[in-house]
Amino acid sequence: MNNQIRILLAEDDLNLGQLLQTFLASKGFNVSLAQNGKIAFEKFNKGQYNFCIFDVMMPEMDGFTLAKEIREIDKKIPILFLTAKAMKEDKLEGFSLGADDYLTKPFAMEELLARINAILRRTTTPSNDGQAIVNVGAIKYEPESRILHLQNGVKKLTTKENQLLQLLVKNQNEILDRHATLRAIWGDDNYFNGRSMDVYIAKLRKVLKEDTSVEIMNVHGKGFKLIIK
Repeated sequence: MNNQIRILLAEDDLNLGQLLQTFLASKGFNVSLAQNGKIAFEKFNKGQYNFCIFDVMMPEMDGFTLAKEIREIDKKIPILFLTAKAMKEDKLEGFSLGADDYLTKPFAMEELLARINAILRRTTTPSNDGQAIVNVGAIKYEPESRILHLQNGVKKLTTKENQLLQLLVKNQNEILDRHATLRAIWGDDNYFNGRSMDVYIAKLRKVLKEDTSVEIMNVHGKGFKLIIK
């Protein structure tokens, strides 16, 4: 199963980051390394990951801020924090942001592996995320191919339509924060990008309307919610 688990690792200590990447790769994981939180956030928005490991103290964007941004667009992906600190307040902040576990440096590699495997056992992590066919109501959806299987044929989504639908599906029945989504897909939550996103949401509604059980709701002042009745 490990070779299907894609891990996003954010660690500003290059030597430690490469050591962790090599170790986890040797255990069958697919690991992408980022040297700061900003790069990690960009990688997260461009790729498909099943697990996150974030150092807390990083330049550009710290681990807590990174986790907060990611939690706005993915409520379920497991996050494990690495830190040189052992202060109770830091751990409480990490858990309040939705951390699944916390490991204080220095730590043994085998302990990290055990923590990862324990989290994976107790969380639902789709190992084929982006590859499998997803059901959006009665509509079949292939995220990796950007394809919707509709009654009147196949619909190829644009890149942004696909990114939006992926986030909506990942957060089904949860509010997808408008500003976080704009930052994730457009890189900026300004007014003009917001208008552009509204157009793409309207296009998705039009495509999905053949199944009346599927609805993309506007949540005033907050964002959107994908409801499948």
